[in-house]
Formats: sequence, structure tokens, C-alpha cells
Amino acid sequence: MRSVLLHRPGDELRRLTPRNNDQLLFDSIPWVDRAQAEHDAFAATLQSRGVEVLLLADVLVAALTDERAHMAAADTAVDRRRVGHELADALSSHLATLAPAALADVLMTGMTFEELPAAEGASLVRKMHHPHDFVVDPLPNLLFTRDSSVWIGDRVAIASLAMPARNRETALLDLIYAYHPRFRSAGRAYGAHSAPVEGGDVLLLAPGVLAIGVGERTTPAGAESLARSAFKDGLAHTVLAVPIVQDRATMHLDTVCTMVDRDAVVMYPAVRDTLIAYPLQPDDDKGVRVAGPVPFLEAAATAMGIDRLRVIDTGLDAVTAEREQWDDGNNTLAVAPGVVVAYERNVETNERLEEAGIEVLRISGSELGSGRGGPRCMSCPITRARL
Repeated sequence: MRSVLLHRPGDELRRLTPRNNDQLLFDSIPWVDRAQAEHDAFAATLQSRGVEVLLLADVLVAALTDERAHMAAADTAVDRRRVGHELADALSSHLATLAPAALADVLMTGMTFEELPAAEGASLVRKMHHPHDFVVDPLPNLLFTRDSSVWIGDRVAIASLAMPARNRETALLDLIYAYHPRFRSAGRAYGAHSAPVEGGDVLLLAPGVLAIGVGERTTPAGAESLARSAFKDGLAHTVLAVPIVQDRATMHLDTVCTMVDRDAVVMYPAVRDTLIAYPLQPDDDKGVRVAGPVPFLEAAATAMGIDRLRVIDTGLDAVTAEREQWDDGNNTLAVAPGVVVAYERNVETNERLEEAGIEVLRISGSELGSGRGGPRCMSCPITRARL
């Protein structure tokens, strides 16, 4: 890995309460100071391996210095159907006056009716909402930068997120990739307005080989659309569409399976023998040819051009495997072939990885994991050296 996009948890997590955490997709209320310390240690671990760490807040502020981005950002923050045209106009006008850093803060952490200046929008909508209700919703899931965008080769795919609580995340990433000087020339592999695809469902198994989970967050139409785009751009010769259980514990493919070496995955044993795949390949008429279903491990090895894919099981027994899968034991981040970052709490899975010859860089995740995401979920690799 050469460079990666992370988001250091901030005040958007302080907006979580027992009243709204379910709606905002968190299982508990994180201790924010500890989450920040854990995230700082995560970033330092990557930097110690020579990885350039870019922070989402920093690149967003840089992008917002462009007047076009600033204007577009103020518009994306306003839900006219919810607040009405009068208040929407007042809110847009107020956001347009903010400096880039202040606007970025609102876009990420949200704004309550109380925080909106009293002179702005004396409407029925405002009068009938509690002062602590949000006129701009916070985005606590920005922490999981993998989901909102994913790089395939030298192109970036802007995700189309399924959950309403995360809709605005893609708008922010769209602005970053369109207006930040570093990314302006980057080609797009997929558009945010296409059918739902989330980055946590996209695994790059080998050069030219993608696996896309289809379940709670990514639809069959999204998987097929991304496959078509990857074929058209020459980014892949095979895409495996992999159905997964539509469940909170297995919301993305990378919660049950991630690459840890050129020929190895760590995998939840409960799905090892039942996970299937529909191999997709381009046909002669610029369409997509669909085969299968076939066993996932078999299809992956065939597409990768290897005899078999080594599988390292999560845990040692069914109970431990279920516990460590829930704690993101499978959600490892490959820093290099055979080197991964993993939560230290998944003791048995980490030991199994090391027994298989994988170097494990352990990090604490007691608070970072409260949104159900591990090191892979929290990272969007931008550039990697070619294998």
C-alpha cells in the first residue's frame, strides 16, 4: 500500500445518543476520545510501514477552497423536502457564507436548529422542531471510508450507499474527487447515482479479478453495473457476484472474507462451504455473460489462475468463530502481501493467521468497532504497488 484515505473520528460521533444511534447505524455510543486515540494509533501503524495517510477532513477542506465545490457542498447539505423551501433557502444562504473549514465541519458533524442563526428561516418547520433536532444530519459513518469509494486500478468508483443515514457521504466524496487538486484527473469507474454498490462489498482478489458481495447493501443491479464498467475500462476480466446473507453481522462481503496474501483469505467458517458465486465476464457484444452458481472458493481460484485459494478460518470453534466474526476478525486490512492490520481483540483468529505465515499488526478497537467495522472498513486505499 502506498497511500490511503482515513477519517479520524470527530464531533459527528458526539452527536450519537441512545435516541438516534440505531438510525445512524451504530450499535452503541462510542467513547469519542478513546476512539480518536485508537484511530491515531491505527494511522501511525500504517505510517510506520511507509503508507501515506490522507485524512478525509483535510482533503475535504482543500476541495472546498474551490468556489464551485463550496457552492455544490452547501446545496448537498440541504434536504428541501424535509425542511421546506423557505428554510432551505435560508440554510443554503447561511452555509454559503462559511469558510471552507467551517463548512466542512457542518457537512460532517451536522447542524441543529439551535445552531442555525436565529435570523435564518423563521418558518413553521423551525418552530415545530426541537432546538436539538438536526437541520443537517451528522455523518458518524464517515469513519468507514471503504464504503463510500473504492479504487480499482487508477480509477475511483464512487459508491451508491443503500442506507438513508449515509446518503450524503457519497456527495462529499464526489466533491473531493472532483475538486481536490490531487484527484481532479482521476478517472471514474462507477457513478454514485447508479444502482447501490458499497465499497465493503468489493474485493480485489488479483489483477483483473473482482468479487462483489450482493446482500444487505449491494444489489444485483449494482454488482452488474460495476462489472460492466470494469469490463469497459479494462479493469477486470472476471467479476464474481457473491450472494451473502442480508444480516447486520454480514452487512458486507468483507465482514466474512478478506485477502491476506496473494493466494490466501481469512474467512468465516460458517460460510466457507456454502458461499457461492456467479462468474461474470464480458461477451463479444459488449454485454455481460453470466455463469454459475459455483462454489466461491473454486470460482475465485479459477479466475485468479491458481490451483486453490488458501483459507484461514476465523477462530478455532463455532462459538469463538461467531464471536470474532462479529468483532470484525475477518475485516483485516492488507498492507502488503502477507502483512495485515487486525483488531487485537480477535486473539484466536490472529493466532491462526500467524500460524499460516501472515504478519499481524494488532491495533485496539474497543471503541472504533462500535459501528461494526474493522481496519479494512476504516480505510480506502488509493494507490498500491503493482503485484
